[in-house]
Amino acid sequence: MRHVAGIAALLEPLERPVLTVGNFDGIHRGHRSILETVRERARALAGAAVVYTFDPHPRKVLQPEHAPKLLTTLEQRLELLAEAGVDVVVVERFTREFASTSAEAFIREVIHARIRPLEVYVGYDFHFGRDREGSMRLLTELGPRLGFSVTIIPEVQVDGSDVSSTRIRELLGAARVEEANAMLGRAYTVRGRVARGDARGRTLGFPTANLEPENEVLPGAGVYAGRLRLLDAGSPPAGAGFGAVTNVGTRPTFRSGGELLAEAHLLGFSGDLYGRRVELSFEARLRAERRFPSADALREQIRADVAAARARLDRP
Repeated sequence: MRHVAGIAALLEPLERPVLTVGNFDGIHRGHRSILETVRERARALAGAAVVYTFDPHPRKVLQPEHAPKLLTTLEQRLELLAEAGVDVVVVERFTREFASTSAEAFIREVIHARIRPLEVYVGYDFHFGRDREGSMRLLTELGPRLGFSVTIIPEVQVDGSDVSSTRIRELLGAARVEEANAMLGRAYTVRGRVARGDARGRTLGFPTANLEPENEVLPGAGVYAGRLRLLDAGSPPAGAGFGAVTNVGTRPTFRSGGELLAEAHLLGFSGDLYGRRVELSFEARLRAERRFPSADALREQIRADVAAARARLDRP
């Protein structure tokens, strides 16, 4: 997949582009419906499947106090777009100056003049241009006059609920990861670097990798079954993976209050991962976090958690 850093860096015409535009945070099943259509149409037209997206999220620039916490980093978003079969991603640096572009100028000067798509596909809730003034009506009216068709992709539902990044954030915050994963179409993952902690897990006989998360969203407090994958060079090598029991919480047995921390005990691994970049997935919530009367009681519960995680991860 080709990554273009802004429309100004797109110096040569794209080959028969089929385009979609949006933020695509999370690359959930609604996004995938659009991306699959774009990919299939691009293949049918012997052209390129193109995504035009933004970084940072527009609301982080225009309304930082109301900006959503993002489900994916830019790195993850690009990887997921590549996995979806996208050929070209243009990542526009979103600034206040760019935000002042009128909706019509955006269509004429960016979409038409620079990308020159044959077809454009967008989600049902797509808005664009200064103050989000751009409507579906404007896009569907102006597009054909400029030479490209416009198709609105309807919402996708899972278990009767509309799929959206907002809803997925709500589910994760409520520790309902399996419902969030159903909307994502994959297990939710968080990346970060393994940092030194207080070695409490090691003293209990269950050493943990303490994550400094790069993602802005952690699931709500609880104990989860999932997997850890190494992202950088070292021993074990990049790509190596292990089952994991992950606690997200404040460690109430040993302290009171504080921010949520994520620490993972790896199944079948002993060694030092300090400083390594990893990706941690959350596949199922095993139980709520709670305070135990003693370290011994916590140790027994962790043994039960490990057994439950193994059983959950061994399911086909």
